[in-house]
Amino acid sequence: MKATTKYENKKILVLGLAKSGVAAAQLLHELGAFVTVNDAKKLDDNLEAQQLLEQGMTVITGEHPIDLLDEGFAMIIKNPGIPYSNPILEEAIKRHIPIYTEVELAAEISAADFIGITGTNGKTTTTTMIYQILNANKQAGQALLAGNIGFPACQVAKAAAASDRLVTELSSFQLMGIETFHPKLAIITNLYEAHLDYHGTRDEYVKAKWNIQNNMTADDKLILNFNQAELKELSKLTKATVIPFCTDGSTKEGAYVLDGQLFYQTELIMTASEIGVPGVHNIENALAAICVAKLEGVSNEVIRETLIHFVGVPHRTEFIGQFENRKVYNDSKATNILATERALSGFDKQHLILIAGGLDRGNSFSELVPSLTDLKAIVVMGETKDKLVVAAKEAGIPLIYEVDTMRDAVLNAFLASDLGDSILLSPACASWDQYENFEKRGEDFISEVARHFKKSK
Repeated sequence: MKATTKYENKKILVLGLAKSGVAAAQLLHELGAFVTVNDAKKLDDNLEAQQLLEQGMTVITGEHPIDLLDEGFAMIIKNPGIPYSNPILEEAIKRHIPIYTEVELAAEISAADFIGITGTNGKTTTTTMIYQILNANKQAGQALLAGNIGFPACQVAKAAAASDRLVTELSSFQLMGIETFHPKLAIITNLYEAHLDYHGTRDEYVKAKWNIQNNMTADDKLILNFNQAELKELSKLTKATVIPFCTDGSTKEGAYVLDGQLFYQTELIMTASEIGVPGVHNIENALAAICVAKLEGVSNEVIRETLIHFVGVPHRTEFIGQFENRKVYNDSKATNILATERALSGFDKQHLILIAGGLDRGNSFSELVPSLTDLKAIVVMGETKDKLVVAAKEAGIPLIYEVDTMRDAVLNAFLASDLGDSILLSPACASWDQYENFEKRGEDFISEVARHFKKSK
């Protein structure tokens, strides 16, 4: 950790807890700041706040009182999930109090360089691919996961050595709160419309993502998806050196696909079919990871071997095994139509049974119909099952099952399948109609498969 006196004797408000808030508060306290923690959750039910109180910090819970700002804070470190429309933040902006997220704090104290990964889809998979490839070959130090993937950046940065790399997944929410954050390598996997309830407009969302390159220079490398015209245009606006990737071979300056093979510039890395997880989107993820690996000096053989054995990230087209000679995949993280479309693109749909459905957010599934065409069967559940039945009939799926529980979904999926088929949970919907989160939904799916069917050798 770099030594710094920047926060010593400064009054700093940490707004919102969860993992990143706790880590930020503890680090600031260690650096000599006078830390006040404010969390909406009441103290009696807030173990994290209780622990910080015991460690000597001022803790205010149950609400975000605006008059708290009268304390004269030098800055606010906010939880990324708290929108800037929150009244206390609106007032802080009026008072010109700087507002950051904890990744900015991490950048201040990190001895290790950052590899930053953002984008609408594929962030976690790409981050994990990079982490595994680098650690398969690193001669000095290690790659460390950080950020939105579940490890607070400032906590990881505190323990990182100069020879390490912080492989950091970054959300648009986090990137709105940076000023000096400076990755040496950065990736934007893709840009689609998302989080408009938070950002207000697509332009504001894209602007937040583009913040990742704000402090990069020509010595730094910005890896962009040139399958997207928007990112091609944005590439003209950065000071960083741009390394493109694409699946159509239209540019050969970075990583690309040609005749079903993955290249980096003139070097053949592997065939696309060798990647351990299916789907065109995972080819894109692999291309982005290959760019980082080559820039970090990893050999082609190590890259290939790591990607061949890559089984995915939990709940993201995760291969959970063969059961009764059917391949089973858990893609519970597919909480929107686009994610399910991308998942379906990686399968032979004539031998695929899809389990879908969940929270009804008011949208129809007409745009999913082309991706449903040729499916062997579909099992629908949750609030959206009636809408999915309409889409399934329009797509001409011959076998349609309506169920109420994951147990029945799994049983019917196996009933509809034959030896050699695949079964995919990819809901195209959020989980909150029946589950606390998509992780719980995925865990229930895996549990029901294992409970009722034998794993094939």
